[in-house]
Amino acid sequence: MTDGDRAPEAERRTAQANSFGSAASLYERIRPSYPEAAVEWLLPAGTPRVVDLGAGTGKFTRLIAARGVDVTAVDPSAGMLEQLRAALPGVPALQGSAEQIPLPDSSVDAVLVAQAWHWVDVPRASVEVARVLKPGGRLGVIWNHRDERVDWVRALTAISGADHADHDPSRPEFGPEFGEAEQQVTEWRSPLTPDGLHDLVASRSYFIVASEAEREEIRRGIQDLLDHHPQLAGRDHFDLPYVTYATRAHVA
Repeated sequence: MTDGDRAPEAERRTAQANSFGSAASLYERIRPSYPEAAVEWLLPAGTPRVVDLGAGTGKFTRLIAARGVDVTAVDPSAGMLEQLRAALPGVPALQGSAEQIPLPDSSVDAVLVAQAWHWVDVPRASVEVARVLKPGGRLGVIWNHRDERVDWVRALTAISGADHADHDPSRPEFGPEFGEAEQQVTEWRSPLTPDGLHDLVASRSYFIVASEAEREEIRRGIQDLLDHHPQLAGRDHFDLPYVTYATRAHVA
C-alpha cells in the first residue's frame, strides 16, 4: 500500500470511528449486550474503580454498574453520552478519548473497552491507559464478533462489507506498558427478527458512512438473504450466533 492509498484508508477509519453519534438511539436499541461470564472475568475482584472507555450509549457500562462497581463512562461522542446519561443518570459520563482520558494519574483499578479498542491509536492509548491505572491495574477489552462459521452469517458479511474484517478480535494489540495478556472466548446467541437484522446492520459504522446508493444495495442484499436462505426464509424470529472475545492484561 502506498502513502497515497493509506491517506484515504485512514480518513475512512476516522470517519467510521466518529460516525456512531448520528445513530446513537438506534445503536442503543439494537446492539446486543455481552455475556455475563465475560463481564465477570474482565472485572477485578472486590469493588474497584473502573473506567468504561469508549462507553458509547452504555451497553457495557450498565453491566458494570449492576455489580455495584464505581464506574465512570468516557466517550468522544456527545450524542452517545446523551443516550448513556438518560439510561444511567447516576454514572459519571465524561467526554474524552483513549488517547486523552479526563482523569488523574493512578486513579482507577481497571479500564475496560467494549467494541472499541480497534478504533484507537494503540501506542498512544496504551500509554494513556497505563497513566490512569493504579500500579498493577487492569486493561480489559471485549468484542462481540458474529460467528462466521455459520453460512448465513458469512453471507451477511459479504453483503454488508462488514468493518470487523479490519481487525482480529482474537489478537488485540497492547503497548509495552502491559504484561502478557490472557483471553476468554464465549459462544452465545442473540435473538433477532428480520427487521432487527436490518437495524443491526444500519447501526454499523460502514453503513452509517456509506452513500445512499450503497445503503440501498446493502438493504436489498439483506432482504434477499432473509427471503431465500433456508435458515431464515419464512421465519419471524431467529438467533444470531456470536463469539465474544475478552482479553485482559495488567500494567507491567
